[in-house]
Amino acid sequence: MIIRDFNELINTDRTVADAKWKSVRMLLADDGMGFSFHITVIEAGSEHTFHYKHHFESVYCISGKGAITDLANGETHQIKPGVMYALDAHDKHTLVAEEQLVLACCFNPPVTGTEVHREDGSYAPASTDA
Repeated sequence: MIIRDFNELINTDRTVADAKWKSVRMLLADDGMGFSFHITVIEAGSEHTFHYKHHFESVYCISGKGAITDLANGETHQIKPGVMYALDAHDKHTLVAEEQLVLACCFNPPVTGTEVHREDGSYAPASTDA
């Protein structure tokens, strides 16, 4: 059984931050669960384009308000507490945080915790650091 306290992980190497977001990685690949689990905070007023070409992601909104746009078809959906979205087709998307968003995220395959977003908004495949 794995027990972790979000509040104890905030200032450790399990916290990854980038341009206007911070993610606390509560489960990572080396935990052996087959997925990773993160609590991510997106800064109010920020906009992010991501394209997880090598990962599937599901996201549940805990708090805040924003919108996600599917860049393949231009459809925009509101994000608010209780809304979940799943990137089941490696969907390239733009996420806009109208208010600070607090999100619970799962990735498959799991991330290792060292990934950084590449220029195209993706993470490298799990099997390589390139």
